[in-house]
Amino acid sequence: MNRPTIDFITLGCSKNLVDTERLMYRLHTMGFDCRHDPENPKGEIAIINTCGFIGDAKEESVETILAFAERKKKGRKRLQKLYVMGCLSQRYFSDLKQEIPEVDGWYGKFDYIKILDTLQTLYPMPICSSPIGYERVLTTPKHYAYLKISEGCNRMCSYCAIPLITGRHTSRPMEEIIAEAHWLAEQGVKELNVIAQDLSSYGLDIYKGHRLPELVRELAKTDGIEWIRLHYAYPTDFPRELLQVMAEEKKVCKYLDIALQHCTDNMLSLMKRHITRKEQDELIRDIRQAVPGICLRTTLMVGHPGETEKDFEELKAWVREMRFERMGAFAYSEEDGTYAARHYKDDIPQEVKEKRLAELMAIQEEISSEIMKEKRGAVIRVIIDRKEGDYTIGRTEQDSPEVDCEVLVKSSKKLKVGEMYDVRIVHTEAFDIYAETID
Repeated sequence: MNRPTIDFITLGCSKNLVDTERLMYRLHTMGFDCRHDPENPKGEIAIINTCGFIGDAKEESVETILAFAERKKKGRKRLQKLYVMGCLSQRYFSDLKQEIPEVDGWYGKFDYIKILDTLQTLYPMPICSSPIGYERVLTTPKHYAYLKISEGCNRMCSYCAIPLITGRHTSRPMEEIIAEAHWLAEQGVKELNVIAQDLSSYGLDIYKGHRLPELVRELAKTDGIEWIRLHYAYPTDFPRELLQVMAEEKKVCKYLDIALQHCTDNMLSLMKRHITRKEQDELIRDIRQAVPGICLRTTLMVGHPGETEKDFEELKAWVREMRFERMGAFAYSEEDGTYAARHYKDDIPQEVKEKRLAELMAIQEEISSEIMKEKRGAVIRVIIDRKEGDYTIGRTEQDSPEVDCEVLVKSSKKLKVGEMYDVRIVHTEAFDIYAETID
């Protein structure tokens, strides 16, 4: 029997993308033609991996589902079956099933393996009975991949729905992660982007102690891997032993993504962050002292219930003081079931939230422009991601794929995607670097 083509659409974070890639691998072994090109779906089957983190992400997920449901209902472009998985369906399964009957199957974040059984029933053939492992169909450029080391979160911050969706923090065994890293290296991956909702807690559940420093040191031994980048550390109970590893291991990028959210004691308390302004500032100083030249990426929130004008002014002054190399921000949105939704009134007008967000990002744009300007004339190492127009696009070790700055390189010679080159910075903007190769 001919197997139909399956289109995958992944929404949300890179952790979702890893789940998609694992499912694609298993379906590929079953004989299905799997594609990950959401802009140009052509298959008879569509599988949408949804995000349910904040309001905008939920809205995007619902709109995507409805768009595919409409295609299926009208019989356009041969779409016959539509399945939905991921965080949104994990959390709102019953409501979605009732409201969008055009969807043929709903699966959560942790039971998506059942899609294999569903498709096996429709298109019978012998399949391997082993569970989904670490093998994946990489949808990223072949030189980098995401490596998920845990799921879930125990932190229960006031505003965050993730623990309600993913459950408690669960670390993957270290030997399994190391095996996956070796497998990825064998596929040609040079850059590992290590991801988790809470890197800081890795190992506390299964090893009864912090094991992230040991894990990172072991990953650095992987032949073929040249960069290891760390995403989503949590400031409270941060494993400071990691800093020594980052300073000593050349493969570990001088880059740390650590979401701080706010700075005032009032807001850190209301947000249930279990840290004070003093403790947070000390951590930032420790990180920068232990790992000279490190790039700190953080995320901040404005408009959380209880944020006064005084809090916001202090936040702006703090951002100017800290001078984060990379910073993003978003406005608070009330999420069902969270502590904030149950105990606080969302009484800051949306226009005030948006005004504060714009002010904060304007400050960061100014800071980023100044930091970038200081780099002019420097020689930096870049990895090439793609060719675009007159430029070859690369990134430094201080830039994560898709979210951080890019280096636009002009060269008289052809630069290969996935290779690393030394280039000289000739011009900078707030969030972009222009460079030329060194002949």
